[in-house]
Amino acid sequence: MTWPVKLVRHVLRSFIYVAMRLCYRLSIHGRYHLPKTGAALVVCNHVSFMDALVLGGASPRPLRFVMDQPIFESRWLKWWFQLVGAIPIESERHSPGALRRALDDVSDALRQGDIVMVFPEGRLTPDGEIHTFRRGLEAILARDNVPVIPAGLAGLWGSWTSHYGGKALKKWPVRFRAPVCLHFGPPIMAQEAGEMVLRHFLEARVRALKAAGDNEIAHR
Repeated sequence: MTWPVKLVRHVLRSFIYVAMRLCYRLSIHGRYHLPKTGAALVVCNHVSFMDALVLGGASPRPLRFVMDQPIFESRWLKWWFQLVGAIPIESERHSPGALRRALDDVSDALRQGDIVMVFPEGRLTPDGEIHTFRRGLEAILARDNVPVIPAGLAGLWGSWTSHYGGKALKKWPVRFRAPVCLHFGPPIMAQEAGEMVLRHFLEARVRALKAAGDNEIAHR
C-alpha cells in the first residue's frame, strides 16, 4: 500500500470517529488490545449497517472490512468501499471461485500488515442476539497465523439500520445519540486451540464482550 493511500485512510478513520461520536454516546473499551503495528484479524457481532463505521472509527488504525459483494457493488457507495480498502466476498453458489479470491485478498491485506475485520455471523442479527459463527475464520488463519481480537458491540439493536421492528433502512430513525458500547478483548492466537474449538471460543468471547456492553448501557 502506498503512503498516500495510508494517509487517506487514516484521515477518513479520524473523520468517521468524529461522526460516530456525534451520532452516538459512544463508549469504547480495550483499544489497546489492537496492535500498534502488524497484521491482526478482528471479529465482532453484527447488529446493524452502522457497525463497520463504529468499529472503523473506534480502531486506532484503519480497518479493512470483509463485506458482501452485492453491497460492495452499490451504485452510490462503491467508490467509498474501494477507498477504505473493503474486501468483497461472494457466495460460491453465485460465483465459483469467489471464496478463494476473497481469501487471497484477505491474505494479501494481512501480509501487508493491515488489520482485517470480519463479521463471522455472516449477516445482520434478525433478533438482536448473537448467532452461530460460520466457517471461514479457519480458512483465513490456516493461511496467516495472526492474532485474533474479539469485539462485542452493544446498543445498536433498535436503530433504523438494524432489523429491529422491520427490515433495516426501511423505517424512519426514532433515536438520536443512543448509547453504544464497544469492547475489544485480548488477542487470541489460532495455535492455542483446534479449528472448531477456536471458532466456538471466539463466539463465546464476543458474547461476553457484548454482555459487558449491554450491562454498561443498562446502568448508565
